[in-house]
Amino acid sequence: MNDGLLVVDKPQGISSHDVVARGRRAIGTRAIGHAGTLDPMATGVLVLCINKATRLSEYLLGEDKTYIGVIRLGQRTNTDDAEGEVLEERSVNVTADALALAALQFSGPIMQVPPQFSAIKRDGQRAYALARKGESVELAARPTIIHQIDLKRLSENSVQIDVMCKAGTYVRALARDIGETLGCGGHLSALRRIQAGQFDLSQALSLERLSEWQAHLLPMDQAVKQFPAIHLDEHGTRALKMGQALSGLTLLQDGLCRVYDAYGAFMAIGQMSGQVLKPVKVFVA
Repeated sequence: MNDGLLVVDKPQGISSHDVVARGRRAIGTRAIGHAGTLDPMATGVLVLCINKATRLSEYLLGEDKTYIGVIRLGQRTNTDDAEGEVLEERSVNVTADALALAALQFSGPIMQVPPQFSAIKRDGQRAYALARKGESVELAARPTIIHQIDLKRLSENSVQIDVMCKAGTYVRALARDIGETLGCGGHLSALRRIQAGQFDLSQALSLERLSEWQAHLLPMDQAVKQFPAIHLDEHGTRALKMGQALSGLTLLQDGLCRVYDAYGAFMAIGQMSGQVLKPVKVFVA
């Protein structure tokens, strides 16, 4: 069975679920999921987890993301991006100093109100479903972290935004809030994800070349390279396969780790505590 990760360059105009569906047809398996949604308007890095690797998606979802986007100044929309209805138009009079100040204001830990048209649930329903019915959706602000941000003037009404942020950050909400800070309003008119954790566009396969997936399949353990590795002997390999904890092992730090069998093959995610290794997810019978 082909187990691993496939980095895809998602095109504009289709959903992340559409990419998964295309992957299922090309690879011939139902067991595919993605590690971090991109809106239909957005393009770029989308990591697919295939077969057994779907059990590793949770470790990829929390990784930092890097984007290049364009903010359209002077227009506020109901979706905070170019796919929504224009609610208000204002004149634009933004200086270079104002852009620099806005970048500083949105650097580091911030509180962010998600877009009304988002998948967040309120009273058991998706916010976008309520918003489509014309209901006013008030969502609570959430903490996030903007690690790096740069704003560059492209024209009178548009600004390029380069941002590296914590997973879960809404770049369209960031565009909305920057527009308000600049006094003219704004929305996100283009977005491209260039990196998700350790994966970037240099590894990405276009949908047109999806038939070449086998040559681009990355090993499962690439999803958890951030964890330290531990290698077992034959006795330890047999025991861990049976779900047993192992004692007397040494690792520099406690916490999650990658576990390799006596032959060097990736076999599990383990939890190290003191000198005891407990299996968390075992990928071999």
